Amino acid sequence: MKTFPRLRRVRTLAACAALLLGGNAHAQALEVATSFSILGDLVAQVGGERVKVRTLVGPDEDAHAFQPRPSDAREIGTAALVVVNGLGFDDWMTRLARAGVFKGTVVVASAGISTLEMTRDDGHGHDHDHGKDEGKGKAVDPHAWQDIANVRRYVANIAGALAAADPEGATAYRSAAERYDGELQALDAEIRAAFAALPAERRKVVSSHAAFGYFARAYDIRFLSPVGVANNAEPTAKGVARLIRQLKEEKVPAVFIENVADPRLIERIRSESGAAVGGTLYSDALSKAGGPASTYVHMMRTNLATLQKALVAPGR
Repeated sequence: MKTFPRLRRVRTLAACAALLLGGNAHAQALEVATSFSILGDLVAQVGGERVKVRTLVGPDEDAHAFQPRPSDAREIGTAALVVVNGLGFDDWMTRLARAGVFKGTVVVASAGISTLEMTRDDGHGHDHDHGKDEGKGKAVDPHAWQDIANVRRYVANIAGALAAADPEGATAYRSAAERYDGELQALDAEIRAAFAALPAERRKVVSSHAAFGYFARAYDIRFLSPVGVANNAEPTAKGVARLIRQLKEEKVPAVFIENVADPRLIERIRSESGAAVGGTLYSDALSKAGGPASTYVHMMRTNLATLQKALVAPGR
């Protein structure tokens, strides 16, 4: 079939226009800045290819110790949304947004959850005044993502914020959020069933810092810790000694290292208490790409497998 020159030119122009539009569509992806890796994954799960996510505290990094730089304020300045955990965990991110050229919306992912109030002292000499529930003025545990039911609320909040910022993508965000919510519900049921099968006396462990309060409440596991909710807190010698005595008396089966914590304190507790090191738990950060906890779902499933392996009684 003969193609006329004018028709060829029209087709060529159409092809070029399609390429330009495609490239422009990618360039116009909604820019979202998140404070730490877990939030970055949740935004990516809901936003898909319509969003471009920048995360300030990356995989295997400790958000408690993060010190933002002036360049971070400039880099998030072009974002349409800044997504934070809230509850005092990443207040530095909100301050960073307000101090720079950012003109978008700050989204508190934890809005609407049932918070876990912290006591002033955990019994091991550590002050827990780390986060605040702004609506109640109470000191709260900020690690709310350790309960999957809370993360379902995070996802709903994120989907709503993305739809408001990008109305054309509202249907896509809603569909992705519904799909992901179904995956989270199934995982939540899996974890509940797994721990329900363990005898109560085996459901107690020690972790590096008090990051698993919501996990403990949701799944009926008792967590003890030598350090408070802030991973950079300093344990007291008296508190550590008391904890070691408690481990011996209660025959706690295992202690766990966290991916964002210095393992030396847990090693000391292990050696003096006789408890076994059960492995590494992922608390405040995902693992790097290709690791066992590179997404939130992988993180929770990896923690489940690690806990199960250490807590199942020998011979079972």
